[in-house]
Amino acid sequence: MSSFGSQIRKRLEQLRRAGQNVPRIMAEVAEGATIEAVRVAAENTPPNGGAPIAGTNMRSGQMAQHWQVDSKTAPAYCNGSIRTELNNNMQYASYVNDGHRVDKHFVPGLTINKDSGLLEEDPNNEKGIMVGTKTTYVEGKYMKQKAIRRYRTVVRKELDKRVREAVR
Repeated sequence: MSSFGSQIRKRLEQLRRAGQNVPRIMAEVAEGATIEAVRVAAENTPPNGGAPIAGTNMRSGQMAQHWQVDSKTAPAYCNGSIRTELNNNMQYASYVNDGHRVDKHFVPGLTINKDSGLLEEDPNNEKGIMVGTKTTYVEGKYMKQKAIRRYRTVVRKELDKRVREAVR
């Protein structure tokens, strides 16, 4: 199987031979694919799958929102290339994406609600709990990799479609 880059170069060459405006097509395709990648990344970022946002001061959905805020979907021309960016600048995004160890440690202000059993954070509370006693590793969600796969799929399909239209 050929690489993503060689597949794209092949399609772009077919479009050039057909007399198409390759830079314009590539900009349109890159923008659409990046918008779709941002959607997939946000969709796969916790809390997701209908998971309720529960527990006082615990889960906000802020990291999922940052895919759209931090990414650059509008194509920019850079050294003869067209560039878009899939970004999430939240400090802990890489830990959620890639997974991480959990060492046993005390978290001040963190408590378990006796009625609901949910974690709650109260920075004014001097009490806290030990975490990392049951779970030593948290699996990653790999939302970035899922988004990149979707980006590549969209680019391939869209360029194939453009080539078919150009050679008719």
